[in-house]
Order: sequence, then structure tokens, then C-alpha cells
Amino acid sequence: MRTFNGIDELRAAAGEEIGISAWHAVTQAEIDAFAEVTGDRQWIHVDRERAASSPFGATIAHGLLTLSLGPRLLEEVLTVEGVAFGVNYGYGKVRFPSPVPAGSLVRMRATLLAVEEVAGGVQATIEQRFEREGSDKPVCVAESLGRFYAAAP
Repeated sequence: MRTFNGIDELRAAAGEEIGISAWHAVTQAEIDAFAEVTGDRQWIHVDRERAASSPFGATIAHGLLTLSLGPRLLEEVLTVEGVAFGVNYGYGKVRFPSPVPAGSLVRMRATLLAVEEVAGGVQATIEQRFEREGSDKPVCVAESLGRFYAAAP
């Protein structure tokens, strides 16, 4: 876990890899629960028998399930103290270069790409590169946008 003590320390780290999360198991139960919550019950995610004959050989996680792990895994990687608060401002580019078969282990490698001024604080662009154990190709690459606002005087 990397701790930034205020906005100035965050600015100074622009361009640096800031950490790697622990591995997270993406289970079929998690995939099924995501399908129920979102209503996305496409067979490649929930039909084990049919998915077994697909090019992937098994069900795969929804790309958006993988992306939704971002906030959880980012909390393992960094914290920003000495600010009034931080908010998720959204995402820039998001890509899903390879699948996450059920039962896979994934982790996130975070790189602080940029820190830009916004009214009352800064916007941090963090590349979230999700890796699957045993694969050289990332399963998701996303640019998260977080805003951190200065502590009140």
C-alpha cells in the first residue's frame, strides 16, 4: 500500500507505477451474481455446458465485472491522506484485451499517469491494468479518473 500525504505528494508521483494489488479469485458464483444484478445473462457467462464448447473452454467473466473490481483493488494499492475527500470521476479509455475464465486469479497493477488541476483540487488519471495469473496479456486496461479535493483551511 502506498500512502500519499496530500495533493503535493500525489502530484510528485505522476508517471510512476504505484503498486500491485493482491490476487482476487473470479468465481462462477461471483459471475452468476453479477449476471443477476445486471440482467446480463449471456450464455458465455452463465451456461457452463454451452461455454465448455466455446473457444474459451469455460464460462468467462463479464468485462464490466472485471472493471468493477477496480475500486476494491485500488484500495489495496493506494490511499491519499490530508485531503478533504476523493471521488470517482469516471473512466477514460477502457479495453478488455483477453477473457477471464471462471476460476481465474486477477490482480491490478496501478500507474499514476497524470495529475491535473481542477477547481478545488486535482484529477488523478490512474491506469488500472488487470492481469490474469498465467497470462502475459492483460484482461482489462482502464484509465480511472479520481478527484481529490484539498482539506479545508
